[in-house]
Amino acid sequence: MSITLSQAREKLEKYGQEHVLKYYGELSDGEKAALLAQIEVSDMDVIDSCRHPEELLQRGAITPLAAMQLPEIETERESFTAAGLEAIRAGKVGAVLLAGGMGTRLGSDEPKGVYNVGIHRKLYIFECLINNLLDVVRQAGAWIHLFVMTSDKNHETTVRFLTAHDFFGYQAEYVHFFRQKMALAVDYDGKIFLEEKGKMASSPNGNGGWFVSLKDAGLLELVHETGIEWLNVFAVDNVLQKIADPCFVGATIRKDCAVGAKVVSKVTPDEKVGAICLEDGKPSIVEYYDMTEELLEAKDAKGEPAYNFGVILNYLFSVAQLERIWSQSLPLHVVEKKIPYIGEDGIPVKPEEPNGYKFENLVLDMIHQMESCLPFEVVREKEFAPIKNRTGIDSVESARELLRRNGVEL
Repeated sequence: MSITLSQAREKLEKYGQEHVLKYYGELSDGEKAALLAQIEVSDMDVIDSCRHPEELLQRGAITPLAAMQLPEIETERESFTAAGLEAIRAGKVGAVLLAGGMGTRLGSDEPKGVYNVGIHRKLYIFECLINNLLDVVRQAGAWIHLFVMTSDKNHETTVRFLTAHDFFGYQAEYVHFFRQKMALAVDYDGKIFLEEKGKMASSPNGNGGWFVSLKDAGLLELVHETGIEWLNVFAVDNVLQKIADPCFVGATIRKDCAVGAKVVSKVTPDEKVGAICLEDGKPSIVEYYDMTEELLEAKDAKGEPAYNFGVILNYLFSVAQLERIWSQSLPLHVVEKKIPYIGEDGIPVKPEEPNGYKFENLVLDMIHQMESCLPFEVVREKEFAPIKNRTGIDSVESARELLRRNGVEL
């Protein structure tokens, strides 16, 4: 049972958001119920954060964090892989696919994962990722639970697509869907935008919102019941990445780290990837747009760039450590965005310039709350083919070329 209209009005008045009910009288019964339900579950405490966004994130002292590099990994590959396979066969490793995004920048109105990267045959992004995971399933001789995070905008389409394709050969009982929590979008004065007359504007709560979303969906109970101790979190757009990679899993366990982070050697010091580092002595990531000249020019003891390893959004988290940090609140990022809304006259407006704020939690803040991190280098040509654009850098074109080089038929 949702809250009543008077309870909804009371909550909105508390936060100065009474305008949300402006069109309530024009709505159908179903639309009224949906709006009341949205008001009930929405966190409005965060809205005050946009009044002084500059005070939210004060960075600490940034210093280098050495990565485990390819030569060392090769020396230990056999023992790391054995340890990883042991953990996988014991059911201690799960995978979490962050698939809440849409293919808008690729010219598609569909979820990004359903985009076809094939040329002479159909080859979908989801298919590439599941094929990569199936490689490990076959190697280990054991199935791995795959948790797929969707969003309100793409949930039904994603579930329907994967079901229709029989999960590309993955065993259905090991696939679990959950929706990412949404965060409200506001104008520069902190007023909630209406996306429709009966719906507040909202957006997914950032890639750091995956764990609380999984927990709120009741899936943490399954994690405990099945004995999963490690969750490999990865983004939908990197079609070459190895998932539940036994060598990576084994190295993180053997080195007794709370989190492992796959990294690649940067092409240039200013490449647009976050760099692994320490912040006030704890693991962290400094985003490319926060790299100062001093950080870009810093050298390590060998004379190499000190912040030379970029993250590829493929992390292995200890479940016990995730539960420890869940009780603490993650820092909030206030991001300027172009937010479509209903104008004063009730007519939809699609702005061409940023007109307000969205609120996000980021994985990098989860890393910073961990006690230890193993940056684990991978060969970028074999594991890093992100698809963010249609052409150019990090595009469908560049990913196709890398897939070809790795023997994938297109």
